[in-house]
Amino acid sequence: QVQLVESGGGWVQPGGSLRLSCAASGTIFSGKAMAWYRQAPGKQRDLVASITSGGSTDYADSVKGRFTISRDNAKNTIYLQMNSLKPEDTAVYYCNRLISALRWSWGQGTQVTVSS
Repeated sequence: QVQLVESGGGWVQPGGSLRLSCAASGTIFSGKAMAWYRQAPGKQRDLVASITSGGSTDYADSVKGRFTISRDNAKNTIYLQMNSLKPEDTAVYYCNRLISALRWSWGQGTQVTVSS
């Protein structure tokens, strides 16, 4: 059974940075398109950034130029570097497969809170 573990969240002031990590047991990320999602209180879970097996990336308009998704297949880890954080980035962040029909069970996520 695949277990996803997200980490690296926390509280940060507007303009600050955080780096999220996603590790997995029971599977390897290599060869799979992966993504980061986020869910703010009372809202649906939204796609934030994605990365293909070949390393091509895509971003939601709201985070373009501020967030960077990357992968280290040797460490079986997906990262999300978040810079210039805004209060509207506050959410629980999750990683999972990009293709919805292939997704694993969601992990616990990691809370990101941006406030002064």
